[in-house]
Amino acid sequence: MFGQGGDHGGRDQDVKGMDGMMNPWRLCRVTRVEEVKMMVRLLPVWATTIMFWTTYAQMITFSVEQATTMNRNIGGFQIPAGSLTVFFVGAILVTLGFYDRVIVPFWKKWKGKPGFTDLQKIGIGLALSTVGMAIAAFVEMKRLSVARSVGTVARHADSTLPMSVFVLIPQFFFVGAGEGIIYTGQLDFFITRSPKGMKTISTGLFLTTLALGFFVSSFLVSIVKSVTSTGKGGQGWLADNINNGRLDCFYGLLAALCLINLVAYLVCATRVKPVQGYKDAEEMDEIDGEEKC
Repeated sequence: MFGQGGDHGGRDQDVKGMDGMMNPWRLCRVTRVEEVKMMVRLLPVWATTIMFWTTYAQMITFSVEQATTMNRNIGGFQIPAGSLTVFFVGAILVTLGFYDRVIVPFWKKWKGKPGFTDLQKIGIGLALSTVGMAIAAFVEMKRLSVARSVGTVARHADSTLPMSVFVLIPQFFFVGAGEGIIYTGQLDFFITRSPKGMKTISTGLFLTTLALGFFVSSFLVSIVKSVTSTGKGGQGWLADNINNGRLDCFYGLLAALCLINLVAYLVCATRVKPVQGYKDAEEMDEIDGEEKC
């Protein structure tokens, strides 16, 4: 009995520490363990949303470079190539306005729910980006065919091809529409499905998808350049003069990666528990508060 008492005393000392206070490194409440588990369950969906921002990064770089080689004149005014990203903003405004005024009332009458769920929004955003990259690949194929038909003029990076820059609008629109939908879906997903004590962490987790998306974009460009530049003339897919490269193949690669990522997301989304987990987290927070009192 004395041995058992000494053993319990040692355990209490490990739990409470030398000063009698609770040692958080030795003792963790069940609610804290469950909160960490809830955050870990968000990681598969978190990982599958990074690819969207990778494609977004490509759209604001290579698509602008495409525009510099195309006819941008409206009367006597020449549209700056960099200003074409305004179609992203326009696509977001149109998409969100259409969603709020048309889809939400229709969905409420048909399904009895106020719009799409957060997982549905993310899936739609990923699907739109996949379609946008596929369209970008076909447009670039057309642009390269025009450049080859022109011949020697297209060898110069500053030459203008007889092709309107407005053919780039569809790819800007689809990716921009996807941005408006997936952004709200991601934000809603990470906030509503995380415990009350980790709302800030969940928001930071959401923002890391943007940062990692741009990082993966740069990493992917580096890999493609190093792998494809061993061909004829060492130009590769991403040549300094895109008229001599194969940007269409790169866009096709991105479209394929987006499609694979979309399938992976659908698999992960089917395994996500309903939002009831969020309500359980709030109940655990209330219990945890009572324990502290």
